[in-house]
Amino acid sequence: MIDSHGWYQNARHVPSPFFDQRADQQDISLLVIHNISLPPGQFGGPYIEQFFLGHLNPDEHPFFKVIHNMGVSAHCLIRRDGEVVQFVSFLDRAWHAGASSFAGRARCNDYSIGIEMEGSDFVAYTDAQYRALATLTQELMMTYPLITIPRITGHQYIAPQRKTDPGLVFDWQRYRNALC
Repeated sequence: MIDSHGWYQNARHVPSPFFDQRADQQDISLLVIHNISLPPGQFGGPYIEQFFLGHLNPDEHPFFKVIHNMGVSAHCLIRRDGEVVQFVSFLDRAWHAGASSFAGRARCNDYSIGIEMEGSDFVAYTDAQYRALATLTQELMMTYPLITIPRITGHQYIAPQRKTDPGLVFDWQRYRNALC
């Protein structure tokens, strides 16, 4: 279900310009879970896709004035209804983790895949999102065997001084149980 070009066949493909080539495609060895909502705390609408495409209109919301030129992306977004949207091939480096470190190794973007959950730190994720995340994760683990359960983490753990996502409401046990 992940083709030879790194695209998930069960996703809607919306290619982002915010990526570059990985130094080593054989080094894909970490999965990072994030959350995002735009405007903050609001779900639905076109804004997340616009943000990852560089098309966010800064006049549509005061928060957009702060972020519209950031140039960030993730490999995938999982919407509240479970739809998966892919922005960057898994073979390429998405710009999702920023300054980060996992197990003493910096620059997580170099060797990780970033999955955004449409949500916030304070609102429970949906059943459909957990199902879609588990299915996608299983495919990623089969395609990129260096990604193992101990090498799945949250943004809050690789950038703890500056990030809190996917938040305390993310049910890690439920998610990991779905992978077994």
